[in-house]
Amino acid sequence: MDIKVDDLSSAEIANFLEEHIRDMKAVSPPESNHALDLDGLKKSEITFWTVWDDSILIGCGAIKELSANHAEIKSMRTGVSHRGKGIASMLLQHILNEAKLRSYRRVSLETGSMPFFEPARNLYTKYGFKNCAPFDPYKEDPNSVFMTKEL
Repeated sequence: MDIKVDDLSSAEIANFLEEHIRDMKAVSPPESNHALDLDGLKKSEITFWTVWDDSILIGCGAIKELSANHAEIKSMRTGVSHRGKGIASMLLQHILNEAKLRSYRRVSLETGSMPFFEPARNLYTKYGFKNCAPFDPYKEDPNSVFMTKEL
């Protein structure tokens, strides 16, 4: 498996992210859906990675710089047929290593509070993330769980 910085220009990643957005809309009310679409991920403060098994796109994730010492994990997703194989763990480790290289002192994230998001919450907890208060630009929301990790 290879993890690559992605410029978000291929039809494959566009389709992969459309599926992600559809899933998020299906389980989160509109006011609690914070998933970024393709254009939202093409910001200079975001680095986006894709995970490939030969020529098959199997996962993605991003990091968004919030400040010189704080970043946010965005758009973590593993393709449905590849879940439970350690891909998300591998990608999360990659993102955390990159955050350390960039000298961030903290990495945070927002995920859902619904049962659909339990595997994600468990993954983040396994890697030392702890629940926290909402961080900018988020507000308190019963459909969101906010987590952070000091590096």
